[in-house]
Amino acid sequence: MAQATAQDRDEANRILELEAPSLRRRLDGLLASAFRWFGIAFVAFHLWVLLVSPIDPTIGRPIHVFLGAVLGLGLFAAHKRGRPDRIPWYDWLLIAASVAVVAHFVLDADGIEMRSFLGPNWRDTAIGLAALLILLEFARRTAGLAMPIIALVFIAYVFAGPWLPGALYHRGVPWREALNFLIGTEGIFGITTSVSATFIIMFVTFAAFLQTSRAGDFFNDLAMALVGWSRGGPAKVAVVASSMFGTVSGSSVANVVASGTFTIPMMKRAGYDPDTAGAVEATASTGGQLAPPVMGAGAFIMAEILGVRYTEVLIAGIIPALLYYVACFMHADLHALKAGLRGLPRSELPPLGALLVRAYLFAPLAILIATLLSGYSPFRAAGLGIAATIVIMAGTFLAHRLFLQGEGVLAAVGGSVLQLWEAICEALWVGAREALQLIAVCATAGIVAGVIGLTGIGGRFATILLELGSSMPVLALTFAAVVALILGMGVPTTAAYAIAAAVVAPGLIRMGVEPLVAHMFIFYYAVLSAITPPVALASFAAAGLARGNLWGTSLTALKFGMATFIVPYMFYLNPALLAQGPLLAVAQAFLTAFLGVVLLACATEGWLAGRLSLPLRFACGAAAVLCIIPEGYTDVFGVALGAAIALWQRVRASRALA
Repeated sequence: MAQATAQDRDEANRILELEAPSLRRRLDGLLASAFRWFGIAFVAFHLWVLLVSPIDPTIGRPIHVFLGAVLGLGLFAAHKRGRPDRIPWYDWLLIAASVAVVAHFVLDADGIEMRSFLGPNWRDTAIGLAALLILLEFARRTAGLAMPIIALVFIAYVFAGPWLPGALYHRGVPWREALNFLIGTEGIFGITTSVSATFIIMFVTFAAFLQTSRAGDFFNDLAMALVGWSRGGPAKVAVVASSMFGTVSGSSVANVVASGTFTIPMMKRAGYDPDTAGAVEATASTGGQLAPPVMGAGAFIMAEILGVRYTEVLIAGIIPALLYYVACFMHADLHALKAGLRGLPRSELPPLGALLVRAYLFAPLAILIATLLSGYSPFRAAGLGIAATIVIMAGTFLAHRLFLQGEGVLAAVGGSVLQLWEAICEALWVGAREALQLIAVCATAGIVAGVIGLTGIGGRFATILLELGSSMPVLALTFAAVVALILGMGVPTTAAYAIAAAVVAPGLIRMGVEPLVAHMFIFYYAVLSAITPPVALASFAAAGLARGNLWGTSLTALKFGMATFIVPYMFYLNPALLAQGPLLAVAQAFLTAFLGVVLLACATEGWLAGRLSLPLRFACGAAAVLCIIPEGYTDVFGVALGAAIALWQRVRASRALA
């Protein structure tokens, strides 16, 4: 397959800074080695606790957040000035303070639990203030300013409430009581951190092992072999590869960088302009967080909030993810058809037969899905996936040394064991680095959730939504969608969903929306914020790789994703699209929704068996809406109207050729 140039790789590394705006340090020597081994031990500790010997969450969660802060404060600089290979004295003070916070919670766990009822002492207050400031700085360095600013606004609301008008008024909370609440299991160490310390760290590590085993390269190669030859082949490769890799990457920007480094240059060589090439990759990469079995990290928080098994969320996510990628694929195909773009020559594509020999690289994902559906805990499923990846790497290293390098058995075994050890350490280190942002934003989201619980502002939002929804439920849903989109602009999806779920979801549920539907609706729009201007991180990242225009790429991505913005309303109108209900109803809902998404893509692109006139585009859009509305007669009218438009277009095309 196409290889990334050194310039492409440099650009990819620069683009990763979009999700970590502060400068990543480039430590070397003993200092770099010390932090690397600390990160390896940090992840290994989590694996041990989750798979072998659990510990009390009141100890485990502070270790998770503030030893994570030690890594974050060491690996990310406070500003762009100064030497990137050194850690200044003030960062060493912050690192020491982070260790002191951990020691406080570990050494005095029983006392802290008792004082949660009796009131904090001076040491609790001092440690709490230090912990709050460290966390905000940790989040600023790893995730940018947006998340700390949101948290500070909510903290300010705790004290400003008595002076605010109307629905924003509350009686106020003494500062020590508020601090004790926020540095507890209702705040920083609440649900979001619980998910981060369990599901997220586990699945980020699983993704790191997959990357180390080069499964991501295999996914790209397989996508090229399957669809690279068809019209608009490189764009379809981006869609298929992103659907496979994006489910475990947990980040739209990371997915853009991982697959876009290869697919965007291919699209440009095939005739795509830079803006369109970037838009296809951004839209396809964003959908990865909606794709089971992992669905980024927000789905784990959803399962925890709803109090359901993760497999229920996984199954509910299948049809919306399929509809998303059907829309992406159709847009890629229709755009290629309109522009007369062809696929890649088969001589440039990897042979499918050779790739099928490497199909064992799918085994970890297959094992993960099978064990989840069999009722295993997500920890055990991810642990088995990691074990399968290690076995695959061991077999690959040994076979390479025995059969390709011709080494003797003893030398091959010894060399492959050493190589496997290095690969495992590298995967653990990658997992530690990739987890830092999620640790920071989940703990900071806990501050927001704590303030909502402390002040009751969530109930006031619910009242607003009830007032909107009493007359026009769609208006209340649109309000919820806008909140999720705004929160997601510049904030990682996990944090955007967690905050929106705390603020908006209770109101939707009180309106009568099913809890799973309400949370999936919010989650979907939090994900789509990555391609929604004015701050569309995935689109900006893809524009950088494609060397295109930021706004041109963002607006094109918005057009390519237009059909996907309708999907959440589809499963609100018909919960069968979340696999809720009888199998026959689910199948019927999927088929009509599938047709509706296809027709909507045709209307957006202005092409169905030929170029559509403006009136026919509106008619095609109307047919799509009729298919989307969950009523039997609307489905019949929608299918009939869509078929009539397609037949008319074919007759016109035949007459033009005659």
